[in-house]
Amino acid sequence: MTPTLQPYDAVLLISFGGPEAPEDVMPFLLRVTAGRGIPQTRLDHVAERYLARDGVSPINAETRALAEALTAELDARGLSLPLAIGNRNSPPFLSEALDQLAAGGARRILSVTTSAFPSYPSCRLYQENVADALAEVVEDVEVDRIRHYAHHPGFVAANVSAVTAAVRDLGRAQQHSPTHLVFVTHSLPTELAETSGPPPWESPGSYVDWHNTLAHNVADQVSLAMGRDLPWSLAYCSRSGAPHQEWLEPDINDHLTALAERGTTQVVLAPIGFTSDHMEVVWDLDTEAVAHAERLGLKVRRASTARTDPAFVSGLVDLMLERAAAARGEERLPSVIDNGSPGRHICPRDCCPHPTHRGAPTA
Repeated sequence: MTPTLQPYDAVLLISFGGPEAPEDVMPFLLRVTAGRGIPQTRLDHVAERYLARDGVSPINAETRALAEALTAELDARGLSLPLAIGNRNSPPFLSEALDQLAAGGARRILSVTTSAFPSYPSCRLYQENVADALAEVVEDVEVDRIRHYAHHPGFVAANVSAVTAAVRDLGRAQQHSPTHLVFVTHSLPTELAETSGPPPWESPGSYVDWHNTLAHNVADQVSLAMGRDLPWSLAYCSRSGAPHQEWLEPDINDHLTALAERGTTQVVLAPIGFTSDHMEVVWDLDTEAVAHAERLGLKVRRASTARTDPAFVSGLVDLMLERAAAARGEERLPSVIDNGSPGRHICPRDCCPHPTHRGAPTA
């Protein structure tokens, strides 16, 4: 049977968005933090990170590169469809992208998010934003999404390749202190981590489980490629909540300190929680964590994110085909997640709730 993306007639690539000039920085931060009561002093502090990079976040260029790579892969497979980028927090906004696709005749759109894991900010909030955007579109448009893909072979392969390259670049460590792989993702309030994925929710929640499963898989394959067992651990970056609120730990810098005190001599930072170089990667890891590691006397390399790795791009198109088959009734994607072994699923409408404002409409 010839592969087809029917019934879909367009693809929407959904990303977080970011500023691209100094004057964009504060409006962007105000959109991101709207309704959260973040003090202006905190926003000013975060703005300094963007302004240190001329007000430009790397994420928009990364998203455009991914869109080009996906278009090329779709064309190569004879699956050409209009593809538009829709950002949650910067132009082109989701409503603009949907208007563009609808004006071209699209009525059923398949979305791909640049977030691979289940949680309120990386899953449900995206769907709430799509629902809000759809309310602004004149035409009757329907938007579906591919499933979470953190454990998909394409994403795994991209991370294995990146971590292996970083280990090789770092060089072989002393036998008594092998290179330590530190897998890093965005921290969350523990109450959000515990309600990640479909119900029933069990502590520590699917967010942590998914990362641990991916990290274990990548570490095993990298160890096999290097011919020696490499120790690994999971750490978190980019905590931004109030001091009294409990967030996932350990913080990456605290964890590096602990590793150095235990005698570790070199580390690879592997940002598996990100599909591309967000500000959290280039600032929290490349700037702060690398500098902290060097002060501790650790040799350090930061592995690449998946970005436009061919295995990752190909895997996303495979997931589009899988979702299209399900939409045609040819394949069923379960909506239940097995803890630690997610399998194939699409989050139901009650997945990944926010503990204080449940029930917001989702696409």
